[in-house]
Amino acid sequence: MVVIRLARGGSKKRPFYNIVVADSRERRDGRFIERVGFYNPVASGAAESLRVALDRVSYWTGVGAQPSAAVARLVDVATKKAAA
Repeated sequence: MVVIRLARGGSKKRPFYNIVVADSRERRDGRFIERVGFYNPVASGAAESLRVALDRVSYWTGVGAQPSAAVARLVDVATKKAAA
């Protein structure tokens, strides 16, 4: 099964997450099919904290990929931000 999930990067106490499309059998930070965005929870100032390629997410969900709960929440935030 193909999933859309977060892959953790960054250093200790400074998380950075890539939103990736991956096979569910791969490790969390392992091989992925496509990177469709990022989430930086510790972004400050004018730094961008969330970027999602909504067209690619809709494509992958259209062909059967399942987003994780965290990714579904982030996609909702990104769609509301794009609509505003």
